[in-house]
This record gives sequence, C-alpha cells and structure tokens, in this order.
Amino acid sequence: MDVTTCLKSLLLSIQQYSDTRTPTNAAGIQKQVEVVSGLRCEQLLSSGQVLPSECVSGLVELAGNPNTCPALTSSIISLLGQLACDDDSRKMLNSSYSLTSTLAYVIHCHRATPCEPLVLQCLQVLQKLTYNTRVFLTSNYIRELVSFLMTNIQSRSEDIIMPCLSLMANLCRDNQSVQSHIKSLDTDELMLFYRTLLSFLSHNSLTVVVFTLSILASLTLNEKVGEKVFDAKNIHQTFQLVFNIIVNGDGTLTRKYSVDLLVDLLKNPKIADFLTRYKHFSACVSQVLGLLQSKDPDSAAKVLELLLAMCSISGLRSRLCEEVFSRPAGPRCRAVNSIQAAGLDVAHKAESGLVLVQWLSSPVEGAESCSLQALQLLKELLEEALRENSPYDCVLSFVEVLLPVLLRLLKSLDPAKGDAELRKHCHRITRVTALLLIMCAEDSTRCMVSGQVSAQFCVSLVESLLSCCHSSSPLTCLPPGSDSNLSQVCAEALLKVLEVMSKLRNEVKDMETSFYRMLEEQMVVSALSLALTSHRRDHVQTGLSLLFDSTALPDFPSLLLGERIAANNAYRRREAELPFKCVAVQKVPPPRTNTSTMDSSSGSSRSVCSLAEKMHSGLEFQEQGKDSQLSEIIDVYEQKLSAFACKESRLQDLLEAKALALSQADRLIGQYRLQQAQAEAETRKLSCLLKEAERQREELQSKLNNQLQEVEHFQADMENMMQRIARLQQDFDEHQTLKRTYNALLSRFNESERGLKELQATHVSLTKQHDTLTKKHEELQQQHKQTAAVLDKREEEIRSLSSDIQQKNSDIAALRADLSAEEEKVKEQDQKNLDLEETLEVLRKELSKTEQARKSASIKVSSLEQQKNQLETKLKQKEEELNKLSTMIGMIHSLSSGKLKNDVNLSL
Repeated sequence: MDVTTCLKSLLLSIQQYSDTRTPTNAAGIQKQVEVVSGLRCEQLLSSGQVLPSECVSGLVELAGNPNTCPALTSSIISLLGQLACDDDSRKMLNSSYSLTSTLAYVIHCHRATPCEPLVLQCLQVLQKLTYNTRVFLTSNYIRELVSFLMTNIQSRSEDIIMPCLSLMANLCRDNQSVQSHIKSLDTDELMLFYRTLLSFLSHNSLTVVVFTLSILASLTLNEKVGEKVFDAKNIHQTFQLVFNIIVNGDGTLTRKYSVDLLVDLLKNPKIADFLTRYKHFSACVSQVLGLLQSKDPDSAAKVLELLLAMCSISGLRSRLCEEVFSRPAGPRCRAVNSIQAAGLDVAHKAESGLVLVQWLSSPVEGAESCSLQALQLLKELLEEALRENSPYDCVLSFVEVLLPVLLRLLKSLDPAKGDAELRKHCHRITRVTALLLIMCAEDSTRCMVSGQVSAQFCVSLVESLLSCCHSSSPLTCLPPGSDSNLSQVCAEALLKVLEVMSKLRNEVKDMETSFYRMLEEQMVVSALSLALTSHRRDHVQTGLSLLFDSTALPDFPSLLLGERIAANNAYRRREAELPFKCVAVQKVPPPRTNTSTMDSSSGSSRSVCSLAEKMHSGLEFQEQGKDSQLSEIIDVYEQKLSAFACKESRLQDLLEAKALALSQADRLIGQYRLQQAQAEAETRKLSCLLKEAERQREELQSKLNNQLQEVEHFQADMENMMQRIARLQQDFDEHQTLKRTYNALLSRFNESERGLKELQATHVSLTKQHDTLTKKHEELQQQHKQTAAVLDKREEEIRSLSSDIQQKNSDIAALRADLSAEEEKVKEQDQKNLDLEETLEVLRKELSKTEQARKSASIKVSSLEQQKNQLETKLKQKEEELNKLSTMIGMIHSLSSGKLKNDVNLSL
C-alpha cells in the first residue's frame, strides 16, 4: 500500500473519529496510525503537500483533546515523534502545528500522575522537539510545563528525573525568557531548586550529572551560585568529567549534551581561560579527535562542533593546531611531549588530520553537515598555522595531502541531480574555496595550490556555476535573515571561485586572461551586484575586490552593474516598507489545476454536444436509413458517455480536494486567531518592558548628566594642568639658558687649562736651567758680567711671567666665584625639580621628553661638579708648583743681584 492511500485512509479515520467517538472508530484510527508508522516516511512534512499537513493537523488536534483514548493518544504521539526526525520537521511541528504546546497541555492534564507512561512518552518527544530549538515562554502551557518540571525534579523520583532534567536543560539553554521566569520565582523556592540540582552532581548516572551541569550553566553561570560551582577549584574536575563522558559516554545522547555543556561553558571568558591552562587538555583533545575515526555522523558532527567552539578561543587554537598537524617539539609543544611521554604515539596524532580529510568526502549517509564542519575547522586551523612566517613542514605536508581531496570536491558538480544536491554542492564549493584562499595567503602553500590548479579547471567550474545560476530563478536581493535560493548560493560560490582565480592569476599560466574574460560575463555582473548590496561584510569586501580588478577592463558592463545595484536597492526598500509579520502562518498551496485537463474537459463537453446533435440526426436518419448506421451511432454514444463518467469522477475528486483545502483553511484561521491572541499577549508584555525601558532610560539620563558634570570638572582640571605645563616649559627654557652659560664657562676653563700647560712647560725649562746653573756655578762667577746682563733680561721675563700669573690667579678666582654661583643655581634648580616631581607624577606620560631632558641636565650638572672638584685639585697642585717656582725665582734674583754670601749653600 502506497503512502498516499494510507494517508487518505488515515484522514478518513480521523474525520470519522472526530464525528463519532466510538471504540470501533478509535480502533480503526489506531490501526491506521500503526500502518503509517510502519511506512518509515520521515520526510513526509518536508514534501509541502496538503494531505500530509491535514493528517498531522488532525493528529495534533486529537492528541490535545482530553477526551481522546489514552492508548490512541500514545500511538499518535509516537507517530509524531517519529516524524520529528530532522531540524526542518521539528521546526515545522513547533511553529505550524504547535506540537510543543499540545504535549505540554497533555502533561498538564496528567500532572497528578507524573510517572504515567503517557507523561513519560510526552517528555521524551518534547526532549526531541526542543533540542536546539528556542521555545517561547508566551506559548500555551509552557509556564505550567516549567513548573511541572521543577516540581518533579525536586521530588527525586528516579523514573522521571532524567527526562525532566533533559527537557529542562533544553528549555533553559540560550532562552532568556525561560531563564528570567525561573529566576523571578520566590527566593526560597529558587534556592531549594538550586540545592536539589547541586545534590544531583553526586548522582551515580553521568547522564544526570551532565543534564544538571547544563541547567546550572544556563541559570547560574554569571551569578554567585555559578561562581561557586564553576570556580577555579572545581572547574578542572568538571573539565575532566565532561571529557570522560565525551570520550567514554554510554550513548550519543549523553555525548551530545556533554558537548553542548562544554560549548556553553567556553562562552564564558573566565572558564575559557581556565581551559587554556588545563594541564590535561592535550591528552583530552587527542582522545576527542580519536572519536572522528568512527563512522557515526551524529557523533562526528558534535565533535566537530566542539572543536569549532575551541577554535574561537585564541589560546586553544594554537594547541589544536599542534594536535591536528603534529608540529615538532618547541617552546609551545611541551604539552605534546608530555602526552607522548604518557604513552600516546605520534602516529595516532598524525591520523587526526587525515581523519578530517576523510570526512570531507565520506560516503556515509547523513555526513553532509560533517563535511562542511570539517572544512570550516580546517579553515580555522590552517589560518592559525599559516599565520607564522615559516610554517612547519608537517603543515605543508598536510596541505599537500589535502589539496587533491579539495579539488575532487570541486569537480563533482552535476546539475542533473536536482536543486537540493546543487545547493549542498554550492555550499561545499564556498567552503572549499574559502579554504583555498587561506592557503593562497602564504607563499609556500600558494605555490602548492598553483601547481595543482589550472586555468581550464577554474573556467569550467565558473561556467558550470553560471549555468546553475541561469537555470534557476533570477538573482534577487533578499532581506537579512531570509533563506537564500539556489541562484544566490551559486552566486556566492561563483564569487569565491573568482576570488581564488584573482589570487592565482600571477602564479598559474593563462589564469589572468581567463580571470578577466570571466569578469566580462553579464551573469557575473549579476552575482557581483548581489555581493555589493549584501548585508554581510565578507560578501561586500569580495565584491569590492573583484570590482577593483574589473574596472580597468574595456568590455566590462558597468552600466548593467549599476542597473542591477539599483534594482537590488529598490527591492530592499520595498521590503522595508512592508509591515513586519511577527507570527509566521503556514501557506497552504492552492489546489493545482491543470490547464490541459480543463481544456480537455471543455473539449469533451463540446464533443458531448456534437454527440447529442449526431444522436438527434441519427434518429431522424433511422427512419430513412439503415440499421447498421444506427448501431454505429449508439456505439459512439456509449463511448462518449463512459468518457463523460470518467470526467465526472475526476471532477468529484477535485471537489473533494477543494473541500479538504477549505477545511484546512478553516483550521489555519483558527490557529491564526490563536497566534494573534498570543501576539497580543506578547504585545502587552512588550509594552510593560517598554515602560521599564523608559524608566531605565530616565535613570541613565540622570547618570549621563552627572557624568557630563564630571567631564566639565575634568576639563577644568585639564586646563590647570596645561597651565602647569606652560610654567614647566618656562623653567625648561631657563634651564637651557643656564646650560648655554655653563658651556661658555667650560670653554673658558679649557683655555685656562691650556695656559697652565704652557706654564708647566716653562717650569720644566726653568728647572733645567737651574740644574745647569748649579753645575756651572764657578763658570758663572767668572762670567758674572755676562751673566748679569742675561739675568736682567731674565728678570724682565720673570716679571712679565709673574704679572701673567697674577692675571691667571685673578681669572681663576673669578671662575671660582662663577662656579660657586653656578652651584647655588644648580642647587636651587634641584630643589625646584624636587618640588615639581610630585606634580609631574600624573603628567609623566605626556611630559616624558621634558623629564628625559631634566634627567640629562641633572646628569650633566653632576658631571660638571666632578669636573669642578678635579679642577680645584689641579689648581691646588698648580698653586703649590707656582709657590715653588716663585721661591726659585727669588733665589735666582738674589744670586743675580750680587747679595750672595760666602756661606751660601751651593746645594741650591
């Protein structure tokens, strides 16, 4: 029996049971539900047909009716849980059929018996429906459901704890409305709930522990309770527990929630910092990477999700690169060495990157999302690894292995497989080309890419994408948040391929010519205009880059580009002018009417009229003609009559379909009215929030006024500081003047020193002459007359020298006075500098140059003091030598005047 026949029978049974609730009708509908459950038609809701939608609406209505038999309700809920097999189906069941509210109502009706199998079944289906789905608190019976969950969690009943905890974890995760509702409860009730959750942390079941940690992370991560649960002492044990559950978990469900818990914890910067310093991180990541070797796409998807979350943290990205690419030991690879010492061989680590490569082209069913996640992960890791100036050899060898796989992914484009496959493949092309662009950013990997990519390959890929864009709907600009159609996905992939060609145009033969030739295509202009008017930053940057390359082309259709951009902008403006629809109502497709069928029906009616005319003429002819002709006319009449009966049956089927669509429209109108009431309640709630926001705005306005007053005070203080800076600048100018004066004095001192050196030379010559006089004393007596004349001359020279010496002494005294005055000025300047240091503490950063100048001046003054001391020492020595010289001159003068006595000591 085919699916359509089963669904028609099921719909008929639903209508019969709705009209007459008898045990016979209940058994009939239960039998039909079991038949449909055995067909394994998981993709039934995504077909968009009217008949399945009508059946699901009827089943949901029966399940939410308290008068329905519990056994039938259980069978219906089992079938609906079977239909919620993928994200699209779960979203449709939540939004279009309100299945979550219906199941919450069933639980509310049986809240007195929480351990009843029907309640447990509803909890299990709700857990499946609400996973990674945000449920609005304003929906029907969601508040009652939260209250039921909290009550039964605190009851500590082992039969119901696990489904209640899992459902509570789903409702609280990334759902601010549910979190606020729970936190707004009575303080005692909330603290009792927290204490119950904390007691579950020591439960024997690891699944219960993970559910509890997920709830605590959602409710208390940024509060005092969360700080105590996830503090520095406990967080390492939490990491070890979560990693052990991920690696050694007893099922996909527990591993899934463990990954979600760790991803939520990593959103907290403090906990992310704790994980970067976790000493067993490398070993845990190595074991997590080992899970990718399994053939389970669900487990691999969650592992890849966890690795992508770790890549968002800068401190963990480099360590992930070490694990995936097996970098050699270095300053950042100590953790890797410790893992090797613990018994993990390098071959296992080297397989981590190869496992990622295998998931790129895995033949396992349902591995499409894993392939895209693996591409995104490799993009993040290679971006980190190639950021260094000289990549490791292991990274280059990995790129060499990865490149052929990526190129094979680009080659497998087949437009004959349908739009769904083309959409998946275009997404894959976008990710692959993004990865190739990362490789082209570094010289060594760009050479490897250019060695395996040819211009003909890129041209063929661009042409196939252009054909996909041309065969699908025209390129239009959609508003942010809308699902892109196939042509837009192809356009995004097309621009990425063109960007790769732009990066390789100077590396690959004929690539530049092919690149410019592709830019002149008019369909490329459509994709380029879509990128330039996109709301995404990366698309705009890509479009601007390609536009910059194409503006120099003589045949580039710039006029067409302007028209496309204007059309996209007009589309955006028209979309912005339309009223925003808060509640999405399912659009029921109208009954399809085949024009050819209608034409044939009208033709058949015309043929029936002609047949009647022929009949009438045939009867008249019967009286005049032969019986054989009458029999032929009767045969024709019978044939036309049978055809008319067939057409009548078809019209009856069409009428039934229209009646079915009308009933569904009535039901959708009822749903719309219910959703309108919910929207009105949400509007009232938003008005309350708006009033609260206005009150907060007034408070913030008063705070802003206070801040403005403080800013004015700060400006006045800044003006005072500027005045102080001006005074310091004046002091600095005076210091520069004193510095120039000191340099002049120093030059004069150098001249005096040269004079002293000349005097020393004169002193040496005089000592030599004295030695000569002592040896030739007897000759001097004989040559007294001659010596007397010489002594007269010498006396005149000595007088001139003594006058020069006196002049030098006076100069030295003046220098000493100047030095003492300079010392007093320096001391005064030092005292001023000491007073100014306290004021300059706040302005030290702005006046660093002035401070450095002051320090250099103080250093020079200290050096001058040392030089002054040295000069005083030298002056004392020179004075002593001058005294000795004057004594010798006096003795020589006495000898030359003839006043020498007989007992003169010749030793002089």
